[in-house]
Amino acid sequence: MERVVNLHIEKLPEGFYLATSDNIQGLVAQGRTIAETLEIAKDVAKKLIEAQVEQIPKLRILADSFDYPLVIGV
Repeated sequence: MERVVNLHIEKLPEGFYLATSDNIQGLVAQGRTIAETLEIAKDVAKKLIEAQVEQIPKLRILADSFDYPLVIGV
């Protein structure tokens, strides 16, 4: 079953990207690109959910239809 985790991503002054989440306490991921940061955040979120399944509030189940912001660098 897939769940929805909201991420906040910000670009750091050093040029890296930082991802955190209000849904999962302790989720922090940093990467050189947005794509790398998202991949790391996905791995961290999965491990945190598995380790803290009782403490994490109910995460929304992914619906058959949803909006997804596609970020494209041009």
